Amino acid sequence: MTDEKEIRQVMAAGLVEAAKKDDRIVVLDADLMSCHATKCFLEAYPERFINVGIAEANMIGVAAGMSAFGKIPFAFSFAPFATRRCYDQIFISVAYSKLNVKIVGSDPGVMAEANGGTHMPFEDMTLMRAIPKMVCFEPTDATMLQKALPQIIDYPGAVYIRMFRKKTEKIFDDSLDFKLGKAVKIRAGKDVTLIASGIMVDRAIKAADALAEEGISAAVVNMHTWKPVDADAICEAAKETGAIVTCENHSTFGGLGSAVAEVAVEKCPVPMEMIGVVDSFGEVGKQAYLSEKFRLTVNDIVAAAKRAVARK
Repeated sequence: MTDEKEIRQVMAAGLVEAAKKDDRIVVLDADLMSCHATKCFLEAYPERFINVGIAEANMIGVAAGMSAFGKIPFAFSFAPFATRRCYDQIFISVAYSKLNVKIVGSDPGVMAEANGGTHMPFEDMTLMRAIPKMVCFEPTDATMLQKALPQIIDYPGAVYIRMFRKKTEKIFDDSLDFKLGKAVKIRAGKDVTLIASGIMVDRAIKAADALAEEGISAAVVNMHTWKPVDADAICEAAKETGAIVTCENHSTFGGLGSAVAEVAVEKCPVPMEMIGVVDSFGEVGKQAYLSEKFRLTVNDIVAAAKRAVARK
């Protein structure tokens, strides 16, 4: 089932609501207000909204300055421009300076579709994970984002939010007990654990259904926070099933698979397979085509799970 609201609408409306009670919240956008639905914040709080134009490095500098004076800035752009284009400003002006800036990078991975390779970020989480103390979060659906936003606002430091703009498959309801940095176990299993994030969570669930038909019991864990990654959940998965498959709409170099492997190799080594983009640039195409090309489909997850189980 698809969510009723787009992720960008939930984010923007959530900030408008939070800003009613907290006058520290400000929004900056790199001339993409329609893309990010941030016009509603501009209309509600014109004095607390800055359109910096297509100038992300400047946007991060302005956000850092506002944070230094006690504000909580949310800075929006497409993910490659919110990360790659202004990396030094994020590293030095925000993180090194211990400032409280929230960076929102939209259209992750293959979800960039028609914008093509220049706008298709497979490396954004790799870059942001490398920054000391940076929290890296990818919401799974609208419900999770609603639960996460107050925690992100309250967190006294830099956060990167990898945000799909449009409607997602609905995974969670209001009963979700969400904690930033703590994975959500969606399904128990005994043969293999599928650890997934973002759009790959729905695909992991479908893969688990397909595996069950073949007699393979697959657990599904939503690892929404890539940093700090939930080491306890990874070790629990390794202990319970003895095999892990990571599923990410992102490069396998430095992404979710790497984050999980870093824990597993030290604390709980088990056979692992990684579903993700391997050493490739993006390209123009519809999500279905790109998912096939970069091997991000349900069938790819099923095949990887079988390989991991066979290696036990």
